[in-house]
Amino acid sequence: MSLELAYFYGSEAEQYSFYRIPKVLLTDQRYKNVSMEAKVLYGLMLDRMGLSVRNGWLDSEGRVYIYFTLEDALAMLGCGKDKAVRLFKELDKSGGIGLIERRKQGQGKPTRIYVKNFTLPPDPEKCMPAPAPGAPPEQTSEIPKSGLLGVSDVLTSEIPKSALLESRSPDCGKPAANKTDKNKTELSDTELSIHPPTPTPPPGRRQRSAKDRMDQMDAYRALIHENISYGELIREYPYDADLIDGYVELMVEVCCTRRETIRVNQEDLPTAVVRSRFLKLDREHILYVMEAMQRNTTQVANIRAYTLSALYNAPVTIGQYYTAQVSHDMA
Repeated sequence: MSLELAYFYGSEAEQYSFYRIPKVLLTDQRYKNVSMEAKVLYGLMLDRMGLSVRNGWLDSEGRVYIYFTLEDALAMLGCGKDKAVRLFKELDKSGGIGLIERRKQGQGKPTRIYVKNFTLPPDPEKCMPAPAPGAPPEQTSEIPKSGLLGVSDVLTSEIPKSALLESRSPDCGKPAANKTDKNKTELSDTELSIHPPTPTPPPGRRQRSAKDRMDQMDAYRALIHENISYGELIREYPYDADLIDGYVELMVEVCCTRRETIRVNQEDLPTAVVRSRFLKLDREHILYVMEAMQRNTTQVANIRAYTLSALYNAPVTIGQYYTAQVSHDMA
């Protein structure tokens, strides 16, 4: 039976909450063999991470974990138990792609699930070398053409994952409800710093080497470039290239920071929350921030903090901004 549903008008779509699947899961060849149902399940677990951050569900090393039972998957995906077990196995580090890691607690307690970071560092052995000045770029059958400017093309390998679960162990537990809080939407921030003092890492946490940090920054930069359609933005707005690059580098710095909180809107927010918001920004959000900041005529004391707030608030305020513009023009 076909449902009679209404159309969306104007910015009505902005008033709803959505589950998001990272774009890299659909575009990176290293995730090619992960089924679409498993990617949807991973998106649901990513959404549950926000609840964990608010509840302070961190282990002794500061790593975030969630509770997402088999019953949660059955209710949200509407699938059978055997399929849900297979999807968990497909995502798990043991026998699957490694996007999640399950650790049983025993004594009837639900399994802890660590949702792993989906960003992948570029493969240095398969990156396109930079062409010499004045020399035409070399093209072979192994190097794909890229529409992005300033980003190395990354070749990926196809590693099939075929191991399936032979026996299931239902993870029982009371489902944790999702909760969405609206954040402040004002763009002004006069704090002198967006970063609180760097905390001392907990005992046992591995110190990140300089090479690991550079690899992580490259991975986040490539992911953000893809999310915002960086190449298309630079081609359409070549005179704003430095401004766009500044936005990207600010987001990369925040995504890779070792600090546990970031100062946004005059509040210390968990870094995981700010990182998640930045990884949801797309081309339209960047254009909106550019336009809004160009229209601003007031003196900004701390442009770095102001820009950070503008980028963080963009998904929340973009709909209201353009609705107000339309109302003004029609009036």
